[in-house]
Amino acid sequence: MAILKIQRVSKFFGGLAANSDISFEVQQGMIMGLIGPNGAGKTTLFNCITGYYPPSRGEIVFYNKRMNGLHPDAVCKLGMARTWQKVRPLARMSVVDNVMVGALCRTNSLTKAREMAMEQIKVVHLEQRLDARAGSLPIGERKKLEVARVLATQPKLLLLDEVMGGLNPAESEELIQLILDVRKLGITQMVIEHNMRAIMRVSDRIVVLNSGEKLAEGNPREIVANKAVIQAYLGESDA
Repeated sequence: MAILKIQRVSKFFGGLAANSDISFEVQQGMIMGLIGPNGAGKTTLFNCITGYYPPSRGEIVFYNKRMNGLHPDAVCKLGMARTWQKVRPLARMSVVDNVMVGALCRTNSLTKAREMAMEQIKVVHLEQRLDARAGSLPIGERKKLEVARVLATQPKLLLLDEVMGGLNPAESEELIQLILDVRKLGITQMVIEHNMRAIMRVSDRIVVLNSGEKLAEGNPREIVANKAVIQAYLGESDA
């Protein structure tokens, strides 16, 4: 079952097409990778999907509901949440309070919000950091905290924007395992990532963007064998 349908979506900024006529579907329970060189339009597409930008053309359909024009808070309440390339913790608040902020999307009870937050803190393995100030955490733990905060909104679809950016190999491995653990919870995911080894490991299917357009779509094996992807993304020639 396709829970998200991107139908000929374009986004223009003045005369510049950041996204142009992009179409694909995300099936329930899958991990969809979204890759492409810098400036390919990946984050712009995430912004259109989650209500931060209205598409200039085309439609975004989530569980058969047209999402065009909905604000991010409404999108979140419908079950779609995202992280950002640059992590944005509430730096002076504790880890548990940060995650409670996400849970308060679903409840007005602080007691219930704390219970919900604790569940997600366990998922990301930050139980030993409950009372630590978010701003004091190293980058790897801040990335996990952001995932916990969006999980606390109880998403049906989780969009991760370069969640492994800036991490060392050991930290990246922890995030790979976290993405796979989240799939076991039944949450569908879309993942923007420049770490090719990681994206090939976690993705069921991959969409490749280049210069704002969809260049290719397929399973990881098909994508790594695609000559157009090799030329555009890896910068290699046919020689």
